[in-house]
Amino acid sequence: MFRFFPTNYVWDLSVNLAIEMGARMGEIQEMCGPLAEAAKAPDAAGTKAFRDTWQQMADKLCGLAAEDEAAGNLLSAGEKYSRASTYLTTCERLQGHGTEGRMELYKRSLELFLKGIELKGERCQRVEIPYEGKHLAALYYPAEGVEGPQPVLVQVNGLDSTKEMIYRVGQPEALAKRGIASLMLDQPGTGEALRLQGFTARYDSEHWASRVVDYLETRADIDSKRIGMQGVSLGGYYSPRAVAFEPRFACGVSWGANHDWRDVQKRRLEREGELPVPHYWNHVCWVWGAKDIDDFMRIAENVHLDGVVEKIKVPFLVTHGVKDSQIPLKWAHRTYEQLVNCPDRELKIFTEREGGVQHASFDNSINTSHYIADWVAKRLGGRTVAKKD
Repeated sequence: MFRFFPTNYVWDLSVNLAIEMGARMGEIQEMCGPLAEAAKAPDAAGTKAFRDTWQQMADKLCGLAAEDEAAGNLLSAGEKYSRASTYLTTCERLQGHGTEGRMELYKRSLELFLKGIELKGERCQRVEIPYEGKHLAALYYPAEGVEGPQPVLVQVNGLDSTKEMIYRVGQPEALAKRGIASLMLDQPGTGEALRLQGFTARYDSEHWASRVVDYLETRADIDSKRIGMQGVSLGGYYSPRAVAFEPRFACGVSWGANHDWRDVQKRRLEREGELPVPHYWNHVCWVWGAKDIDDFMRIAENVHLDGVVEKIKVPFLVTHGVKDSQIPLKWAHRTYEQLVNCPDRELKIFTEREGGVQHASFDNSINTSHYIADWVAKRLGGRTVAKKD
């Protein structure tokens, strides 16, 4: 794990995620260099300082991108807008719920993301899935070299990530090369669903996951018999829960097991384990629509997989980093052990040899990402060698 702020795990988590999304080290240095003292400050003051430097870099990149556009250099402009979006996503994620200007920051990150992929000619498309009289926003990335309907892996967030973060980390491209399409979802409690639609998280993830499958079944370019689901971090709870209760999924993956999130919350109340974001208790109450911490803890009592994963009857992969400092490794073993009716189960623990030892492999995701992509390709009828013309 790259440690820029040795006393602040949460900030280093954010920096590592930004690097995984394509941040440039020179820009990281320029943004983080002035923040050594702010990293030791209380959340409110510290996260404002973090936001200021990262937003300044985004503004600078947008100015440079505008010059590229004026010169007709649209590919260069698109790259800069994409990085600017990543930096805004990173600093928005650290702000407390209700912080002045946070919503504007988020909307601007979305605008720059879409502008970046358009100017770069990336094959990523924004789609909207009907849900509860509104919609859930997602990104769709098609497979490469597939004739006819494509298999697809639905990819869902954790507690505090977004579909744009999933996309920028790069797994959809790895899957596409293996003949698998990707649908990256802002499910209730995350991204657009929470910020723009007002959909808070719910423990019964099959409720919204089934609507996603309904949507995919309407697309002629998707093979409805080859739909898998992957969840990262808290998605390591959402995914097995959805696969257990939605029989149309053909396989499932937990990228970071999250078997008993209720227990994790109890330990966090006792100050055990690392937190993923500043303003943590304020954040989880917002995500889950809780009135206060007591109300949130009552909601969290439902967020576990005991009596759930036994219902999974399709192939399932559980991955975990050996040094995960947020979710104890024992929960990965618990999920695997309870997959008793799964015809094809696998537990993969990532060690120092492979990398990706931290939570959801945020310290070095590429080997984990490709391991999962290979596993999924073999279960959904993709490929693990390059397609020849």
